Amino acid sequence: MSFGWAREYEPKTEIGRWFDQRLPFPRLVYGSLGGGYPVPRNLNYFWNFGVLSGLMLTVQIITGIVLAMHYFASADGAFNSVEAIMRDVNAGWMLRYAHANGASFFFVAVYIHIFRGLYFGSYKAPRELVWMLGLVIYLLMMATAFMGYVLPWGQMSYWGAQVITGFFSAFPIVGEPLRVFLLGGFAPDQSALNRFFSLHYLLPFVIMGVVILHIWSLHIPGSGNPTGVDVKTEKDTLPFHPFYTAKDGFGVGVFLILYCFFIFFAPDYLGHADNYIPANPLSTPAHIVPEWYFWPFYAILRAFTSDLSIPFTGIVIMPAKLLGVLAMFASILLLFFLPWLDKSPVRSGNYRPLFKRFFWLLVADVVILGYCGGAPASPFFVMLSQICAAYYFLHFLVILPIVAKVERPLPLPSSISASVLHGEAQESAPYGLATTASPALAAAE
Repeated sequence: MSFGWAREYEPKTEIGRWFDQRLPFPRLVYGSLGGGYPVPRNLNYFWNFGVLSGLMLTVQIITGIVLAMHYFASADGAFNSVEAIMRDVNAGWMLRYAHANGASFFFVAVYIHIFRGLYFGSYKAPRELVWMLGLVIYLLMMATAFMGYVLPWGQMSYWGAQVITGFFSAFPIVGEPLRVFLLGGFAPDQSALNRFFSLHYLLPFVIMGVVILHIWSLHIPGSGNPTGVDVKTEKDTLPFHPFYTAKDGFGVGVFLILYCFFIFFAPDYLGHADNYIPANPLSTPAHIVPEWYFWPFYAILRAFTSDLSIPFTGIVIMPAKLLGVLAMFASILLLFFLPWLDKSPVRSGNYRPLFKRFFWLLVADVVILGYCGGAPASPFFVMLSQICAAYYFLHFLVILPIVAKVERPLPLPSSISASVLHGEAQESAPYGLATTASPALAAAE
């Protein structure tokens, strides 16, 4: 986002000027994160979670590099090397818990970041590419997290790898060869561990590269804001530093307190007890589940229990396993098409009363799916998963397009500054709506 009122970087010392002429890195940082980057003045704390996601990615990379120095990628020695890290490496227990819980907190930050984007219409023009790059980051995170979960080589690690890679065998013709290629054999063993360890080490740096593209693409149209109204004047913005560095700093402090609580007081709460048992191919755990951040998609996978067949003929068109795998992947890929599914001209859910109700239904639906994914596959939870999975797809494919057509949004403020500065005269609201300020502003005044 480039505006004439943005402050230019001016080196204060001779050394600074010399460096700026040859490698203008300080100028780049200043223009991206400093006082030279104007940001909408009405951002709330939900905009902190982008910074928190970047923080957790940094924590994961640093702790992961140190742990890799002591980890032994061997089917015979992986489990023991993790135990040695916990007992024999200086502060190894803290590094291991920081890395394991850091994955969960990374997903917490990203999930809140995604739902904030859904509510405030961050996927709408001109930020479609920002949204899509964010989803690419999310997919890479899922792949990285799955491979990292296998590395401790406990019972749940081994059988999680067995089950999740087994999804690929559902695809006809290419499925089984693809699964064998991923594992390096017909079951998780030394070859699979080598592959997963190398990719788990590599992918975070790929994620970092996509994050840079994500931030770069964001700076072209500029940040969205809770009103969804575009920046019009200098009065609508504030410099990123010091205003939002201070606000982000407070959010980081609160987030790290919660993160440290889990590291020091509940380090195994988000994990699974079976992963403290060495991997045994001859002993299947009673209840195989992935990590909690995969549970909603696991519930969608398990919701398909019947084959798709031609009635009264017994001819199977598509087996239930393949239906579940396709639905699981489709539930994520569907989000890439949101900019075209939701054609409402209003971005923010604050001014879309009907959309807001269905948004909170979606949140509840995903939470229930997550609970079903972590629960045993009993008839009740399978039925509940089927209902919630059906609503998930209906929300995006049917409800959202209909709401965009029939909904009458609330009046928008004439500008960002009008929504936060009291006493401002209101101009006519767009889209042919009433010429009043937003209800929130009217109530505040």
